[in-house]
Amino acid sequence: MSNRFIMILTGTSLAFLACGSSVSAQTASSAQAPVETKEPNSAYKSAFAGQTRVAGIKSATPYEGKVLTEDLKSPWGITSLPDGRLLITEKKGTLRIATVDGKLSEPITGLTKVNSAGQGGLLGIRVDPAFATNRMIYWVFAEPLEEGNLTAVGKGKLSADEKTVEGATVIYRATPAYKGNLHYGGRILIDKAGNLVISTGERSDLVTRPQAQSVNSGLGKVIRITKEGKPAAGNPFVKQADARPELYSYGHRNVQGLAFHPVTGDLWEAEFGPRGGDEINRIEPGKNYGWPTITYGIEYSGKQVGEAIQQKEGLQQPVYYWDPSVSPSGMTFYSSNRIPEWKNNLFVGSLSGMHIVRLKIENNKVVGEERLLSGESQRFRDVTQGNDGALYAITDQGRLYRIDKK
Repeated sequence: MSNRFIMILTGTSLAFLACGSSVSAQTASSAQAPVETKEPNSAYKSAFAGQTRVAGIKSATPYEGKVLTEDLKSPWGITSLPDGRLLITEKKGTLRIATVDGKLSEPITGLTKVNSAGQGGLLGIRVDPAFATNRMIYWVFAEPLEEGNLTAVGKGKLSADEKTVEGATVIYRATPAYKGNLHYGGRILIDKAGNLVISTGERSDLVTRPQAQSVNSGLGKVIRITKEGKPAAGNPFVKQADARPELYSYGHRNVQGLAFHPVTGDLWEAEFGPRGGDEINRIEPGKNYGWPTITYGIEYSGKQVGEAIQQKEGLQQPVYYWDPSVSPSGMTFYSSNRIPEWKNNLFVGSLSGMHIVRLKIENNKVVGEERLLSGESQRFRDVTQGNDGALYAITDQGRLYRIDKK
């Protein structure tokens, strides 16, 4: 790895560090002005105080962000193995295992065929809670079909020699397929009941966008299925004849962040807005989160989205939103005791913002925002908490970071 240098601001002093060393920060924990200083794209008014541009906060605990490797190939999803190593997806269709000091395995093959064009590829990843005995893994990917591409879920067994995935099979497809390469969603969690929670996108184009509002479509949804790909028991639409029983929530644009709160167990998500209007939502079963009927964003062209409505009865308001966009991707709640002031805070990878967002949440509302590693010029694709209590983050440029107290 080349010896590069990073400039950071620590309190009121500047520090220069070699890449492979640590990025350090130590500042007062008091509230400050909002971290966002750029002009918003629109003059839309928020629904309640603290829904956007909340007060900035700064970690008082000295922390470091250390680059463990730069040799990943377009990593997209990251999760922990029982032994503490990290299982990472690479967009073109392979897995890698990384040790916590950055040593990478050879590419692991044998997964289902992916369409890696555009925003497609091998996406989110999770290991079975009983992985130590059954070695099963579950992943989300963009699947190429004759009629187009779609978000699909696969499962298989990681071989004992960790070189291939055995018995890879597709257990769920979020139909309909569409001949496009954008907005697949792609995150996956496993809930306490052992069900898979999946996110999908509405495939971006004007022709597919309305399907986010349809309960008879797999596009623009949070989906809850069994490990066999069947609708999970207790889903909100199982008894509704004109709705898909696997749906958990709808009205989403492109969900690339999913996480369970470590105390309440609530499901939270992050999704991309268009030009502004990126959202953080607390997901309740059966609820409609509004896209494209309501949004705090505008079209990339600068035109309004639909009727330019931000609030409507029966449609859920985001807990928090950004304008301009930060492009929120993978996220995790911090449950470690290593940095007590971060306890139960939400950490969100940011692509266009090129930082990791730290959100302090109290009573289901965001009360503080901080930006970590903003000087790294990296597109942070996913972040997870390792078995050792540290945070691990991957970037589109191929880096793996360890973020922990100094």
